[in-house]
Amino acid sequence: MKKNFGIFALLLVVCVATASLSDSFLTAYNLENVLRRSALFGILSIGVGFVIITGGIDLSLGSVVCLTGCALPWLLTVQHWPLPLALLGVAAMSLSIGLFHGVLVTKLRIQPFIVTLCGLLLYRGIARGFTADQTVGFGADFKSLRLLATGKIPLFLGFELPAPLLFLAVVALIAAIFLNRTIFGRYLLALGRNPQAATYSGIPTERMTILAYVISSALAGLGGVLFVLDVNSAQPVDFGNFYELYAIAAAVLGGYSLRGGEGSIAGVLIGATLMQVLRNMITLVTTRNNVEFAIIGAVILLGVVADELARRFALRRRDALAVRTAQQTPI
Repeated sequence: MKKNFGIFALLLVVCVATASLSDSFLTAYNLENVLRRSALFGILSIGVGFVIITGGIDLSLGSVVCLTGCALPWLLTVQHWPLPLALLGVAAMSLSIGLFHGVLVTKLRIQPFIVTLCGLLLYRGIARGFTADQTVGFGADFKSLRLLATGKIPLFLGFELPAPLLFLAVVALIAAIFLNRTIFGRYLLALGRNPQAATYSGIPTERMTILAYVISSALAGLGGVLFVLDVNSAQPVDFGNFYELYAIAAAVLGGYSLRGGEGSIAGVLIGATLMQVLRNMITLVTTRNNVEFAIIGAVILLGVVADELARRFALRRRDALAVRTAQQTPI
């Protein structure tokens, strides 16, 4: 909870600083765009957060976004599949990828880094293959479908709520209940804290690890569909590029430990919003948009350093408390 307050305070500071440096930041149009992007990346960040909680990592997320984002318009406009069948096919593809990753990690004991790094290359290569490196899109068709990502809900003073925020709200609510109010969420946290102890406690660690990767890929698939509906087309060469970095950075900022066993849905939502506000600040305030990835790298590094320092402080405090308790115990 303290981490959430800290990152929220940082978000407020960045918002105030950006608003003071640029008059465009608080315009309805800009805020709607920031919220839309925050919602889309928030969905991805929640998914990868489940994997991080188990002590794993998912580097294939951006390529899964590319694969599903290219597959949906390709199935609809090139292969002429019915809409329900195309959506079902994309969903099955996403779930199968997560299952594939989980099985490789648990049954063959391959490191998650290697599995998902290979997936990063594999899935983008598949997307470039079936599209022949050509841009795929919806054109002027499927306008009602695109409202899922481009639609807006009028509120007040000309401000409209982007439709992806509704998807994010539903996903975040379900994820929070799953992680904090169900036995399976406790299993995931226990698995991340100490895998060996979790196994000895009777927790089905392999099944929980597979579930985490399935959730991550499923939400990446949902994100890919919403992203392509938002922009109306996808170029497989760069669609979804580095999206995994934004998602991982948001999770780390939100208090997820890369060692596993720690994290909250509220934290990752704040982290995803902060990442998008930082991107927006770079666009509005500076003329050097090419420093964006440097900032992302610095954010991830600072998050890891802060996590390590916090761990060492907690260990020293626990050891000191143990010594004090031992000294006060009568012989």
